[in-house]
Amino acid sequence: MTAQNWMASAAGGVLLDASCGSGLFTRRFAVSNRYAAVIGLDYSEAMLLEADERMREGMPSSTPITLIRADVSRLPFATGSIDAVHAGAALHCWPAPGQAMAEVSRVLKPGGVFVASTFLDPTSPLGELIGDATVLPLAQALSAQRSTSYRWWNEQELRDLCTMVGLTGFERIRTRQFIQFTAKKPGRVI
Repeated sequence: MTAQNWMASAAGGVLLDASCGSGLFTRRFAVSNRYAAVIGLDYSEAMLLEADERMREGMPSSTPITLIRADVSRLPFATGSIDAVHAGAALHCWPAPGQAMAEVSRVLKPGGVFVASTFLDPTSPLGELIGDATVLPLAQALSAQRSTSYRWWNEQELRDLCTMVGLTGFERIRTRQFIQFTAKKPGRVI
């Protein structure tokens, strides 16, 4: 799992799985036994109930898991208290992504890592071939016609979002309309 590889520096620390949904990744992180604690956070009470039910089915893990209902734009954690934040297939659902990313950056410890995945706009496969800047006008035209609550991104917007909140070292794996990326909070891991 690439997310686990990117979060290797958080081993032994606290991992926050933001917008955890049914807890699929939360459980996988806990079962890896790489972290001292795993926190699954979601705004949806129904998703957290499902996550809790699935966790009760039994997992071979000694890692404690805590489920918390909260808005990713107002994280209930102290500044600099989390070693890694994961947001799998989530950013496209966040109503205020800039505010949420600022919160992610705030709660990360210096040297902490953020790993996320989301969906790119429909022109991204073509953009990979001929350049995102070349297809940007088409992407913008399609975006103006779209009527959905989901946000489709382009790679540069995600890079800019990370930079805007002080995260550095953006890396990504991009496959057609899907992107998984990581960035770090500057500073020393203590």
